[in-house]
Order: sequence, then structure tokens, then C-alpha cells
Amino acid sequence: MTGGGVGASDELTVCEAEREPDPSDSLRTFGAVVQALRENAGLSRAEFAELVRFSKHTVESVELGRRMPDESFVERAEEVLGNTGALRRSARFLTRGEAGLAAWFRQWARLEKVAVSLASYECRLVPGILQSEGYARAVFDNGIPLLSDDQLEAQVAARLERQRVLYERTHVPFSFIVEEHVFRRRLGGSEVLRGVLDHVLKLGTLRNVTLQTMPMDTEFHGCLDGPVWLLETPKRQRFAYSEGQQNGRLISDVKEVSLLYQRYDTLHSQALNPKDSRGLLERLRGEL
Repeated sequence: MTGGGVGASDELTVCEAEREPDPSDSLRTFGAVVQALRENAGLSRAEFAELVRFSKHTVESVELGRRMPDESFVERAEEVLGNTGALRRSARFLTRGEAGLAAWFRQWARLEKVAVSLASYECRLVPGILQSEGYARAVFDNGIPLLSDDQLEAQVAARLERQRVLYERTHVPFSFIVEEHVFRRRLGGSEVLRGVLDHVLKLGTLRNVTLQTMPMDTEFHGCLDGPVWLLETPKRQRFAYSEGQQNGRLISDVKEVSLLYQRYDTLHSQALNPKDSRGLLERLRGEL
């Protein structure tokens, strides 16, 4: 967001566009830290705003957790407030309060939008980014406790919104490995299964999407510990994400991420190749 040649007026527009409809706890906490450091430095909001070259309104919005701070805001605030490193470090854990996304997933969703590569292994459900609308509804309709109609619509809308990256970021390679039994489970009924198989087969034709299935009769499996997502950022940083019952974990430890990449690479060699995987899905579709 802070590429070369961006002037102060442009930065004001960028940061003010990051309006948060539903502030997250991390944004509120970050804002409180900024305010505390500013007050400790004896600066008013107006004085601080002038030093970081953002509007007073933007400073107030960040401090109250209403806006995601721009990267240049964080850097300039650090310089003005003593270069303690507290703001840089805490900014890495900021998440938006996006409707329809679980709090523990929001930071990963942000990384997805800028990733230069993304890979996923799934053994429970069709990956969210590949789900048809009918399948997504079936998934959320099976949740306990039951969602209200408004909550259900928000969840489905958020899930379908994520799929835009497949079409909008055609230069980014997306790799998916999914267990065969996932495509055999008739979640939501046969019609829903037909719909998601058609949808996945369609997405599989995109040149930036590689889909492999892990056959049920395999004797070897490199990733028995559960589903995992992997991505690389434009700065060549690698992250992983794992999810379980009512929680998710963003993994940044270099050794742990490297291990998960090794497991994924092993699984990649064990799964059916893309052509055979497509043939399997077409056969399953024909059986319905």
C-alpha cells in the first residue's frame, strides 16, 4: 500500500479507505497502544498527526480501532514514538473484523489477498475457496449452534467473496490436494454434491489452479496430522495455517512452516496427478 511515489495526500486517501465496519479486538488493542505511547510522549492527536503525515481524523480512527493502519503509518509512528518496536511487532497480528469470517481466520484471509502462491491440503470438506454456493450453505447449515438467517447469509457471502482471488489474481498459483472421500460425502444431498463437483471441475480449468485428489486406496500418506494451508508473501515470507474445533492458528515459525512444506511436498507426490484427479471427479459426477 506504500509503494514509491505515494504522496501524503494519497496516503490519507488510502488509510481512510480502510474503514472497519466491525473492529476486531486486535485493532482496538493496537489503537490503545498507539494512544498510550502518544500520550506518554506528550503529543496531542493533532501534533502526532502532523508528525506522521496523516490526518487527525485518521489518527483518531486508528486509536479507536476503527481503521486498519497503513504500513507507512506504523513505520512513522514508530519513529515518532521512540522506535521501541512495539508497533511494528503488534501490527503483524492485526486482523479486520470482517463479517462472516471467524476471528481466528481473519489474518490468514488478509494474507491470502496478497500471497504470491497458495497451497492447501484438506481432509474434511471441499476447501472453502473452491466451494459452490449450495455446498457452502450446507456446510454452514450443519453448524452447531444453528446460525440465524442473517448470520448464514453473511457466512456464505464471505466464503464466496474469497473465491474472487482465483479470477482476479491469475498470476498466482493455487494448489489444492483434497481427499477422495471428501468428494464422495453427500453433504446437503446429491444435488448439492453434483453442484460442487461441477463447480470444482470448472475452477480446475483455470490456468492458475492445480487440483489433486488423494485416493482412498493409498498405502502412504505424508500429512496425517490434518488439514493445512500454506502461502508465500511478496517478501518471500512463508506462513502456514491450521484449523480445528472453534480455533485456528497462523504459523510463522520458520522451522515449523518448513516442516509443513515438506509434508505437503510429500503429499503432492503421493496424490493423483491433476489429469487423473480430474478423471476421478468426472467419474464421481457421472455416478450421481
